[in-house]
Amino acid sequence: MPSPGDVEKGKGPSSTGGESTRSTGTVAKGHGRPSLLASMATIKVAVLLILCLQNSMFTLLRRYSQGVLKEMYSKYEVLLAGEMIKMVFSAWMIYGTFTQQLNNKQEGVSPTSGGIPISDSFQKHLMYIISKSQKMLVLAMIYGAMNILSFVSLRNIGAGMFTIFAQCKILTTATFSTLLLQRHYSATRWRALVSLSFGVLLFSEPIWNVPAAEQKTEKNSNLILGTAAVLIEVTLSGFASIYFEKVIKTDPLQLNIWERNFQLALTSFPVYLVFIIADQGGPSGSLGGGWSFLTCVVALLGAAGGLLVALSIKYGDAILKTLATTGAIILSSVLDWAFLGGPLTPVMMIAGVNVILAIFDYTFDQTPPIANKTNGSGNSNNTTNGKSNNDNSTPINRSSKEEEMQTLLNKRTSPVNTPGTPNRK
Repeated sequence: MPSPGDVEKGKGPSSTGGESTRSTGTVAKGHGRPSLLASMATIKVAVLLILCLQNSMFTLLRRYSQGVLKEMYSKYEVLLAGEMIKMVFSAWMIYGTFTQQLNNKQEGVSPTSGGIPISDSFQKHLMYIISKSQKMLVLAMIYGAMNILSFVSLRNIGAGMFTIFAQCKILTTATFSTLLLQRHYSATRWRALVSLSFGVLLFSEPIWNVPAAEQKTEKNSNLILGTAAVLIEVTLSGFASIYFEKVIKTDPLQLNIWERNFQLALTSFPVYLVFIIADQGGPSGSLGGGWSFLTCVVALLGAAGGLLVALSIKYGDAILKTLATTGAIILSSVLDWAFLGGPLTPVMMIAGVNVILAIFDYTFDQTPPIANKTNGSGNSNNTTNGKSNNDNSTPINRSSKEEEMQTLLNKRTSPVNTPGTPNRK
């Protein structure tokens, strides 16, 4: 029986079974695709919802820990503990994958490791992954630079102005997605992202709408330096999100999500060690001081957040990850108001509704994708939803002579010609 590709090219049987074979080939080509896309969409929604809940619980417990219980631990120690948890969990997942691949190799099954050489021992496999950590080291250093820039900006402009500028992260992420991943967003989605930024800004009104005298800044603060620091930070934040997505989805090495998480946690280890040493034990004044059972739970939630971010980028993209974390701001604030007596003003409620509507406008936008340009050979440079643009669009600016030649070619290669209907894909 000819393959679907052979049937499309006219290589199938040329007698009575031709038409049925062509129909069968068409069905076979699309067999299982709707169910696969549906399952992928389900996983994506589930991961994003869990990420939203994780961010909300992480924020709420951290506020309860430091705001109510007045625990005096160092935030960098919590982040370092989270990276250690991520590293151990990722190594465990890598071991399971490695064992399965090794069994497949012994049984003669073709490996599916994306071109990664399968070692005879887990230690060698892990050392190979560590030797390929350069790209994650770049990401860890970017995160470290963002922490330093946040510290500099908060010392010079205060939390209010910092919160205002921080909302630009949504737009910088979308901009770098367009530049680095060549994605095209509809005007509806751009409006949704702008509306989302303003909505989050209004929702944060209790933070920035305070008298200048109450703003906590250094005596010799520099407004220009603080503004420059926060603008560089939000730019790096957008770049880091898209850089991570690009490495996960397009890197030729094609390491899986657990291997990338292991690399990122490992390379983040020295970065946070430097911060811990510079912090000199944090508020407690001693290394490991101020920890409690609740602090361990916060560290565990932080590690889960790092893993969920990577999964959300794998099954979705950096923009959807940003939407999930933005939704978590609303949810955590509502929970903070309900359980910890946090603020929830009418302006915040209106802004929260605006944020939710903006998220829905972006997610369920039905604007048709922009037609991609073709290269000199007539082949599309980009694909949409795993399908070539030639599957759902007609050629542009085709001359009438080319149309006639295509019709004649189809008639010659088609096993059975239906009157009046050219055999076109």
